[in-house]
Amino acid sequence: MLSSTVKSQINSKLKNIYSKNFNNKDLRIFSDEIFELIKISNKKILKAKTKKLKISEDTSVVICYGDSVYENGKINSIKSFKNFYNKNLSRYFNIIHFLPFYPSSSDSGFAVKDHYKIDSKLGSWADINNFSKKNNIMADIVINHASSKGLWFKNFLRNKSPGKDYFIKVNKKFDISKVVRPRENRLLKKIHVFNKPDFIWRTFSSDQIDLNFKNPKVLMRFIKIMINLACHGVSIFRLDAIAYLWKESGTKCINLKQTHEIIKLLRIICNSLQYSPYLITETNLPEKENLSYFGKKNDEANWIYNFTLPPLLIHAFLFEDSSKLNQWIKKLPSTKLKNNYFNFIASHDGIGMRPAEGYLNKNVLNAFFKRLKKNGAQLSYRKINKAQKKVYEVNITLFNAFKNTDYDKKGLYSLERYVSAHAIMFSIEGVPAVYFNSIFGKANDEYKYVISNNKRDLNRYKWNKIKLDKFLKDKKSKQKIYYDHITNLLKIRKKQKAFHPNASMRCLSFGKKILAYKRVSLDKKQTIICITNMSSKSQSVLLANKNKYKNLLSKNVNIIRKRLILKPYETVWLSN
Repeated sequence: MLSSTVKSQINSKLKNIYSKNFNNKDLRIFSDEIFELIKISNKKILKAKTKKLKISEDTSVVICYGDSVYENGKINSIKSFKNFYNKNLSRYFNIIHFLPFYPSSSDSGFAVKDHYKIDSKLGSWADINNFSKKNNIMADIVINHASSKGLWFKNFLRNKSPGKDYFIKVNKKFDISKVVRPRENRLLKKIHVFNKPDFIWRTFSSDQIDLNFKNPKVLMRFIKIMINLACHGVSIFRLDAIAYLWKESGTKCINLKQTHEIIKLLRIICNSLQYSPYLITETNLPEKENLSYFGKKNDEANWIYNFTLPPLLIHAFLFEDSSKLNQWIKKLPSTKLKNNYFNFIASHDGIGMRPAEGYLNKNVLNAFFKRLKKNGAQLSYRKINKAQKKVYEVNITLFNAFKNTDYDKKGLYSLERYVSAHAIMFSIEGVPAVYFNSIFGKANDEYKYVISNNKRDLNRYKWNKIKLDKFLKDKKSKQKIYYDHITNLLKIRKKQKAFHPNASMRCLSFGKKILAYKRVSLDKKQTIICITNMSSKSQSVLLANKNKYKNLLSKNVNIIRKRLILKPYETVWLSN
């Protein structure tokens, strides 16, 4: 039974968000509606028999599209993916993050036309329901914007519902001088609505129109969308581009108080739903801003993307210098139970560069971009002002990123860099997530990029299931070699209590050529020392109590005169 306290908490958050423009009576109507919606929906969620989310060292995520694997003319590709997953991935991953599976007009699903439907080419809600009975499903709530070609925007222009007042309109008096941008495109577009000139807001693209959360009906709509996902078996909600949600004249229009209050409200609702689904915030921002999405009382996101990890880790390997990575690990705050970092080093987007602010200076970044461009990268920019722009993200596959370095120009150790990067990601504090294409060492999709001219398409390759199955049967194929390395790491990881996402982590200092840290299990019974040689030359580390530990990754440990000898880019996990 839901307590009256829940209704009171909901009403309190609505007041924090809307009290300037709405009276208590109006807000009480909204809070009563949310409360009743939770009660009704909990019965449906129980019927869905969703697998309850449990966090442990066994927890790991595969990130994919609904059609990452396809067959039979790309119809019902979620079923194709499920068959592939059950055969090849289910032993290593227990959470599937499906990127947006809704009907969409652009941006690989992120310009949503209808949040209540699944793209017919991908499958149906039944496919999601069936998948969720044995696995946890993570799904996107594309909350900041919607498609210009969807029903909502069409109705907005006609002053009809649903869609009436759903989108942001501003006039010339709205001060956008301080707005923080993630893109180069023009932010505002002049339109005429009912013969009145106004400007609509487009944070990301001309096809993605920002929604107006100053209208409580928009928030109510997304609460219903979230609960609809829960009723179909989704247990983790990814709040896409959430930081940009609320706009106020004369502000940065990012990370505003009302945005944080909305997340707190969604967390209260999630805690009140059957199986208590989790929230994860996608905020590609400098680290301090990103960390704020846990909330001061840990009352916002359950998980936050660990955006600082990819640029610092890739830079450390390419330049054989772990000093910045060490610095970051030393100051990374420990998480509490039910709060976790979401660790990833590759995604459907690119390597976000804003999280590197404060760690990599201008000269270092220029050298970093130069090296990555030699490896096949494209650079995407964000607008600072009319005359200035900065690199927002680097578009490249992980395979290409690690291909060559200034110290290893022929790429003799590209596989070793690749595997050790994943070993680090799997062993630091947090929940590990692997992008589907990374499992098979996929190189840049140059063909797709040339056709689409979309830089992100370099790392959005879709696989023919028959071909991929054939590759995995061939022990000498590149795909099989990379698959075996990645899955072997996960197989070992899931048995180690010290790799629980909340197990403590402490950085160890052995100089810039070595990355080392200690993980200790929650019950204090297991300690694992993780050590990686970040260079193309053999390195040695002086070990105390050398006979106390065994290497989980190999039977052979090379010790000479009390010093552990590490081969180029070798990782060891030393467990007691």
